[in-house]
Amino acid sequence: MTGAPARRRRRGRGRAVGLFALAGAAVVLSACGPEGVDDSAPGDREARYRRVIEDPHPSPADVIEAAGAPSDVVRADDGSLLLTYDAANVEDDEGPAATAWRIVGPDGRTVAEHAEHADAEDVPPAFKGVSGGFVRVPGDGGTYVLDVRGERHQVTVTDTLSRTRRGDVLLSEGEPALVYRAATRTAAPPAGLPDEAVHFAVDERGTVWSLEQSLSEDPHRVVWQRDGRTLGSEAVPKSYGAAALVARGGTAALALALDEGVRGLLMTSDGGEHWRTVLAGGITWKDLKRGQELLVLEVLADGRLLVGEEGGRHWLADDPTNSAFHELRTPARFTSLTVEGTTLYGLVDATTATYDLVPDEGLWISDDGGREWRRMPG
Repeated sequence: MTGAPARRRRRGRGRAVGLFALAGAAVVLSACGPEGVDDSAPGDREARYRRVIEDPHPSPADVIEAAGAPSDVVRADDGSLLLTYDAANVEDDEGPAATAWRIVGPDGRTVAEHAEHADAEDVPPAFKGVSGGFVRVPGDGGTYVLDVRGERHQVTVTDTLSRTRRGDVLLSEGEPALVYRAATRTAAPPAGLPDEAVHFAVDERGTVWSLEQSLSEDPHRVVWQRDGRTLGSEAVPKSYGAAALVARGGTAALALALDEGVRGLLMTSDGGEHWRTVLAGGITWKDLKRGQELLVLEVLADGRLLVGEEGGRHWLADDPTNSAFHELRTPARFTSLTVEGTTLYGLVDATTATYDLVPDEGLWISDDGGREWRRMPG
């Protein structure tokens, strides 16, 4: 996983998403038009939905049917997927709700699932894929690990600074930033960070990348460290702010923002040896204007960058040099697009809570850089 901002949880509802053999049992689709939606009577669906969110002990299958598309997908190191679902209250931001998760093995079969009654004001659980399973991001429900069988294990959270190692994963950017170590199931702040550090990323080698915000007229700087030692820094071009930071596969990139939105990247493709500012490269930057909240900036395991905006357009680098980008063709308008390894995962859902379904709703997957997509059948 990269150090990109936590993916925004959406409140859309839709059709139940089935599971399929990830090894290739699904029909492959290229970009195409809308498909039909569930033909059950709207009143029947609304009644079922209400029963689910009001049930103090809902079943995972019922919550998943009510929620429709997953709210998020993350992947463990063995290829297992964790899909999370959120059935929100349609009429109000208060009242009953329900959440669920389902673990799908590398063969596409459901391994484990779980559902809980919730409140519409609660922040739905969020996870990150790690070695051996999935770790929950700190929140109201605490921090724990689900292994790939769905068994829950305690995570020890400490305020003792820890030197990062290969395989460590950035768990949260909050105060303080926390890095998770799978071997010991511990989460701790990384050692050696600058006092004014923000926008963190941790790459697969255990290098911590951060933005050091200057309190003087000096420019802000990207700083990278490993084992508590500073390896280097790079000045951010003056007049630009920073919107997000990612790092993996030798690539590190900082989104450069102006008042009107993100307008470029400060990036390296060789681990910090050389840096350049990308203000063109085939990306239509003027279309990225809705701010950090909806910015998509991800880095694939091979170092290619993905840039875009939730619910909008997306561009993928042609190769790991990130010198040129092409716009992704997608089978539907994705409300969310993310990366695990070199696989793209697009989610299609309503953008506001509704009992109704939307065309092409569900999880779409591409293993070839967006040339072809397949969807989990409903």
